[in-house]
Amino acid sequence: MAMRRTIFLLGALLAFGPAGAPLSAQSPGDARVVPHGREQVQLSFAPVVRRAAPAVVNVFSRRVQRQANNPLFDDPFFRRFFGEQGPPGQPRERVQQSLGSGVIVAAGGTVLTNHHVVRGADEIRVVLADRREFEARLVRSDERTDLAVLQIDPGGEALPFLELRDSDELEVGDLVLAIGNPFGVGQTVTSGIVSGLARTNVGITDYGFFIQTDAAINPGNSGGALVTLDGRLAGINTAIYSRSGGSVGIGFAIPANMVRTVLNGAAAGGRVVRPWLGATGQGVTSDIAHSMGLPRPRGVLLNEVTAGGPAGRAGLRVGDIVLEVAGRQVDDPESLRFRFATAQPGGTVPLLYLRDGREHSVSVAVLPPPENPPREQRLLDGRHPLAGAEIANLSPALAEEIGFAGPPRGVVIVRTRPGSLAQRRGFEAGDVIVDVNGEPVAAVQPLLRMLARGGLPWRITIRRGEQTLTANIGG
Repeated sequence: MAMRRTIFLLGALLAFGPAGAPLSAQSPGDARVVPHGREQVQLSFAPVVRRAAPAVVNVFSRRVQRQANNPLFDDPFFRRFFGEQGPPGQPRERVQQSLGSGVIVAAGGTVLTNHHVVRGADEIRVVLADRREFEARLVRSDERTDLAVLQIDPGGEALPFLELRDSDELEVGDLVLAIGNPFGVGQTVTSGIVSGLARTNVGITDYGFFIQTDAAINPGNSGGALVTLDGRLAGINTAIYSRSGGSVGIGFAIPANMVRTVLNGAAAGGRVVRPWLGATGQGVTSDIAHSMGLPRPRGVLLNEVTAGGPAGRAGLRVGDIVLEVAGRQVDDPESLRFRFATAQPGGTVPLLYLRDGREHSVSVAVLPPPENPPREQRLLDGRHPLAGAEIANLSPALAEEIGFAGPPRGVVIVRTRPGSLAQRRGFEAGDVIVDVNGEPVAAVQPLLRMLARGGLPWRITIRRGEQTLTANIGG
């Protein structure tokens, strides 16, 4: 599988002061305590495991990948020698199998796992802890969060399931258990601690905002449960940071609050529609903080506010620094997007921002991104370098759908057909077409007219991420 999977190891240590006296880690009103003696160290996690383990399952997926034969063997002359199956060593189909873990999150048989565990699967089977097997139906698979929702039919039986915890309640140092099926050895339970929260820039999903744990993650454990000691689901184990492929004790789990958003979208019967802020920005670096007279780097500096969007209607402007969303600190664009993506649609969310050295509070509406302008999506053909590219008007809704992080305007390449002229010329999905032969491109229809003129040479400028690239073709 493309991603690494998950198994967790013990990561809790005792802290002692002079002469072996235990250090106090308890503050007034805090129920968390450090173990104070041998008796407490010998306490068992078994009651939590008995409650949680039956809700963790194995997920097996099977995909039949069709392979093209050498065209030589499609010749009737050669088929006279090798038959309809073709020559030895020239298989027409190859079966790919994948092993992962999953979590039952509803008594009726709703199962959550990772998108990469079931990606492209033709058949999915779920095996319960008691070894019963069920064929699973894929309800929703969301590549951007690396989550997938499956449904099995237990025939009216109420299955054991895990309740979702508010993952924002977690604190660094909390004990957690991981349950899954690493390397296919069977259900395995290991323990660790929460090593970090709100981890971003991990490069796993578009909504990169993870619980970090000192647990090792290995093949087969992806999609397994990260469980708190009250037996509730804190997150879905998904990946590790590693340079060699082996565990170095830096594992990541998708927070339960993002899991809840995907489950709600699946329950509604449609695709996951995430709220839209209508603003983008960058993290405040030490240089930016110094230039703006801030005592330390904090927040997200807005450098784009869409007119008429929720942020603009709430009064936010370019140059404002967003400090908190719903009382939670944000320090980079990923954490800002996560906070809005997990907000309750239809209501408002409080936002704290900094302007001219003063803090201000405002309520921002939690709304879906608009389909404005209409996308007018179409596949280009003809005699020009963009033949084989599928293009569309870039609206906030389309930007959200394809994971486009820049300003939602212009014409974007949604995908390119394999082997097409556009692909061979180096154009990629996500490229925004800026101009053709010096003429600015604002929408699909004007672009079609430009391309219809034909002829060489071609000079096409695109924006790819932070780069502006120009292709000169012919002439």
